[in-house]
Amino acid sequence: MAIQAGLVGLPNVGKSTLFNALTKSSVPAENYPFCTIDPHLAITEVPDPRLDKLMEIFKSGKKLPVTVKFVDIAGLVKGASKGEGLGNQFLSHIAEVDLILHVLRCFDDKNIVHVNNNFDPIDDFEVICAELMLKDLENMDKREDKFIKSIKSAKVKAGNSQEVEKLEKEYEYFKKLKIALNEGNLEEIQKITVAAKADGFSSISPVSGKNFLIIANVSEDDFSNKNYENNPLYKKLITRFGEEKVIAVSAKIESEIAQLPQEEAAEFIESLGIVESGLSNIIKKSYNALGLITFFTCGPKEAHAWSIVKGTKVPQAAGEIHSDLERGFICAEVYNCEDIFKSGSEQKLKAEGKLRTEGKTYIVQDGDLLNIKFNV
Repeated sequence: MAIQAGLVGLPNVGKSTLFNALTKSSVPAENYPFCTIDPHLAITEVPDPRLDKLMEIFKSGKKLPVTVKFVDIAGLVKGASKGEGLGNQFLSHIAEVDLILHVLRCFDDKNIVHVNNNFDPIDDFEVICAELMLKDLENMDKREDKFIKSIKSAKVKAGNSQEVEKLEKEYEYFKKLKIALNEGNLEEIQKITVAAKADGFSSISPVSGKNFLIIANVSEDDFSNKNYENNPLYKKLITRFGEEKVIAVSAKIESEIAQLPQEEAAEFIESLGIVESGLSNIIKKSYNALGLITFFTCGPKEAHAWSIVKGTKVPQAAGEIHSDLERGFICAEVYNCEDIFKSGSEQKLKAEGKLRTEGKTYIVQDGDLLNIKFNV
C-alpha cells in the first residue's frame, strides 16, 4: 500500500534540510524563500526491527521493508490561496498527499531569515491552515451549483428516491463543512471530513481536513539530551496539539547524521544523548497516524513486510501481495511474529499448537505472519 506524506511549512523553517536527511537526497536547501519549486519525492523505509529478526530466523536472502513516500512541498506564504508565492501550484501538491507534516521552526537564528521577520510556530501553523481553508472555500463555491442541480435532477426523475436521499445527505455534510471553513474551525473541519468519509462520501475531502502531525524543528542544543522539553515554543505546541501529535527534531543534526557511515552515526547519536533519531520517529509516527499496521510473509528467498489499514480482513490483506491470492483465497496459516521470536522456528510453533488456520472473516493483526492458501 503506497502512502504519501507531505512536508509543509513557511519558507526557511528547515523543510528541505529535513527532507535531505530523511531521504539522503540532494534537494537544494538555500537560505531564501522558494528554493524548492517542484515537489521532490523520495521513498523511505519504515524502521522495523522485527523484520531483521525474521530475516535471521528464516535465513532470508532479501529484506523488503514497508515504505513511505515523502514529498518536499515548497514553502507557503500568506496569500498562497490567491496565488502569492506560486501558491496555487503548491496547494495542488498538498491535495495529493495522505498526511500533512507541518514543519514549524522552534529555534532562533539571526543568520536564517524568517519570511515574516517574526517567528512563532503557532502563528506559522495558522497562516498555513488559513490558506488551505481559503482554497477549500474557493473550490466549494465552484461545486455548490453542481450539487443543487444534481439534487433537482434526481427529484425530477421517477423512482430516484434513494439517489435523492444520498445526494441530500452529502449536501448536508457539504453545508456543515462550508460553515466550519468560514469560521476557521479546524477541529470541526476534521470531524466533518472523517464522518463524511465513514459514510462513504469521499467527495467531502477538503485539504484542510487532512490528518496531520507537527514537526517541531529545534536547535542542536535543544535536541541533545531532550533539552527541547524546556523550550517554550515546543511547550506551546504540546499545549495546543498534545504530545502524540508533536515530534521534536533538529533538522541540522539529522542532516549531519545522514552524511555519516552507520557506525559513526550511532556513536554521534550516543554522544549527544539522543535515544531515538528524530527522523525514525517521524517515519514511524507518519505510518501510525494513517492507521496502518504491518504483516509479514517470510521464507528463505525473502522477508517481506506489507502495510494494510488496521481492521483489514485476511483475503484483502492477501490481495496486497497479489490479486490472485484474494480472488482464489481459501484460508491462511497465521501466527504472530512475537510467537516465533520466543520459539525460534515454525517447527516448534507447530509443535506448540500456535500455528492457526483462519478463514475469510479473520482480521489481520499487526505483526502477523501469513501463509496464504488459494486456488485460481
